[in-house]
Parts: sequence; structure tokens; C-alpha cells
Amino acid sequence: MSTTIRQTTTAIRSAAPARRRRRIRESREDRAVLMVIYVVLALIALAVLVPLIYVVAASFSSAIAVIKNKVWLWPVDPSLAAYVGVFNYPGFWLSYLNTIVYTAAGTALSVSLSVLMGWPLSRPQLYGRRIFSSLLIFAFIFNGGLIPFYLVVKALHMVNTRWSMIIPTALSIFSVILARTFFKTTIPEELVQAARVDGCGEFGILWRVVLPMSKPVLAVLALIFAVGIWNQYFYALVFLQSTDLFPVQLVLRQILELSQLNPSDISNLSPAEIQSFQNFATLVKYALIVISSLPMLIFYPLLQKYFVQGMRIGSLKE
Repeated sequence: MSTTIRQTTTAIRSAAPARRRRRIRESREDRAVLMVIYVVLALIALAVLVPLIYVVAASFSSAIAVIKNKVWLWPVDPSLAAYVGVFNYPGFWLSYLNTIVYTAAGTALSVSLSVLMGWPLSRPQLYGRRIFSSLLIFAFIFNGGLIPFYLVVKALHMVNTRWSMIIPTALSIFSVILARTFFKTTIPEELVQAARVDGCGEFGILWRVVLPMSKPVLAVLALIFAVGIWNQYFYALVFLQSTDLFPVQLVLRQILELSQLNPSDISNLSPAEIQSFQNFATLVKYALIVISSLPMLIFYPLLQKYFVQGMRIGSLKE
């Protein structure tokens, strides 16, 4: 048995150089191009990571260290004063809950509408498919503007309600086009016909055949809508008046405005109070960036593997 093992080992060792010889050799030009690509990617990664790390480090540092530029990539004189000030702001946690509700409900509704509209438009047997597609492109290019949009929302009695943050912007024409292209280029027609022969209706085909094969585009749509709704504050500024309905972005904007002193305020404060207030305002800016960005930074890696695939397939030209 030991003889057999030695013979096998010898055969493997003799086959290894042959495999190495069969390997395609890269030319100097190819290696140089790869080296340039790696260097450029490394510089891009540094350009993204270094500011992000600095913001996080500054948010946990003392105000004096930040003002004197002592902070680089690690907190100096660690402190949680900025986060304590933001978290203790009245209405902050309620606004955070509102944003979670708006993001979850808006993303679910928007993805559902994109799928329910994109799937029929991808079917060649749909009568008037080109007319509907042309209308979508027209609406994508031209719109009535903010004032007619506000008047429509007001006529539907959605101003100063949670629905104004979910329904008016639920349908995205770009997302419909993305979903339509994905369905048309990815879902085999043979599976659809087989499901129809087995007795599935149109909704059965969509639920049992199409959606299980559409995880990449669903992840792309969910990420696009979730990031957009989470960062949205303009429509909240237009449609909402009650502070109990404010999203977190609007509350963070209020905190940032309150951290700026007006000339009339300075006259009533001592130099020490002014300095203390300015120090706190400096830290608040970095803490707000971290608080507003952290949920999406956690959410994105979970969908990243589907995001690249969905954007690549869904962006193919029809």
C-alpha cells in the first residue's frame, strides 16, 4: 500500500509542472495594466474610507481635539457628548421610528408596484405594451413640477399625514424599466409556458416562478428605494407640519440649525458659554453624519452580492 501511495505522489508531482506549463502566461503589458488598476482601486478605496473613518473618530473625540486638528483616524480624548446631546433631543427617537416606518412601508409598496408593472410590460403578448412603455418614458422626462404635485397631494387629503411620505412617491418609472428589462432578459419563456400548462394563473406564475428567480432585481429595487426614503427630508419639509410625524432627517436638520448661533444670541452669552456651544456644535455635525448613515451602511452589505448582478442584468438595452 505504501508503494501505491508513493506512486500516486510521484504522479501528482510530475503532473504539477505540466499544469504550470499549460497556464497562460501574462505579458509585461498585462501585468502593468493590472498593477495600474490595483493602484487606482486602492486610491479610490482610501478616498472613500479615510474621510469616513475620520468622521467616526471625530464624533467620538473631544471638541478641543477636533478643533485643534489632533484627530485623524482614531478618537482623541474619547467622549460620547455629541451622541448624548443628539439622543436626548426631544422627539429624536419618535422621528427615528417614523423613518423606519416610512422606509419599510415605502420600500415594500414601491418594490411591489415596480414588479406588478414591470412584469406585464415584459410580456410580448400584452396588448398595447409599446403604448404603455411610451407613456412611461414621456412621464419620466416631463412632469408638472412641485406646485401641481403638492396640489394633488392636498386634494387627496394626505398633507400632514404619514401617507404623504409613502404613497405620492411610491412609483418610480426608472425602477419599472429596470424590472421590465430584468424580467425580459432573465426569465425563460419556457418556464412561464410550463407553469401555464400546469394550471397556474398570471399571479401564480409571478409568485411561484418569477419572484424566486428575481432576487437580484428585487434587492436592487429595495436598496434604491430604502436609501432614497431614508435620506428624504424635502417632501417631509413640504407635506408635514406636525413634529410627531417628522422623519429623523428633518429632526437632524433641526438639531444642526439649533447648533448655529445667531448674532442676537451671542450678545446674551458669556465668552465661555459661546465657546462651549461652538465646541458642541462641532461635534454634533460629525455625530449627525454617523447617525444618518449607519443604518444604510449596515443594510447595503447584506444586498451587495445581488446589487451588482441586478444592476448588470437589469440595465441591458431592450
